[in-house]
Amino acid sequence: MTTLNPLYQLAAEQRSAEVTDWSARISWVLGLAVFVAFVYWLMRQGWKWRASLQSGLPELATTPEGFAEGEELLTLTGRYHASTTAGQWLDRIVAHGLGTRSRVELTLTGQGLDVVRPGAADFFVPAAALREARLDKALAGKVLPEGGLLVITWAHGDQLIDSGFRSDHAAEHQAWVDTVNHLTSTTEGTAR
Repeated sequence: MTTLNPLYQLAAEQRSAEVTDWSARISWVLGLAVFVAFVYWLMRQGWKWRASLQSGLPELATTPEGFAEGEELLTLTGRYHASTTAGQWLDRIVAHGLGTRSRVELTLTGQGLDVVRPGAADFFVPAAALREARLDKALAGKVLPEGGLLVITWAHGDQLIDSGFRSDHAAEHQAWVDTVNHLTSTTEGTAR
């Protein structure tokens, strides 16, 4: 019975549960919240800094009078993902709201491309400023399956810009590529 006695005594000892140190726990949670807020503040400062670097970009054109009376070549509803410097798919342009993702309604006529973005700045690209359209898979951090992104290249001031769109119906993308490229080839032909 001597071997049971020490086990019995251990089982009979009174033990209290460890008390949680609430002040230390609250300090860690507050410290983490301050760190996360600081990181978000740094990201916001980076966004503002990028916008100030791109402040030389001219104001965006607005939809001209009588645009709605023109014959619509194509329309599209979907998502606007971003605009970047042409050929540099990660160099996002944030000036004038071009870096804001949003829903989009595109209308293409012989006058140009009307970009209506609920909750963000609308803009207009004259037909003479359109350069090309293509299907791509990535733009400004948004990566989709091959051909899942409609990218329209246009001139704004002395800079070429790639703007990325994704239709609610991806089958429409190829018609947009064909029509915009046809429109730019006829516009270039009349400009010569």
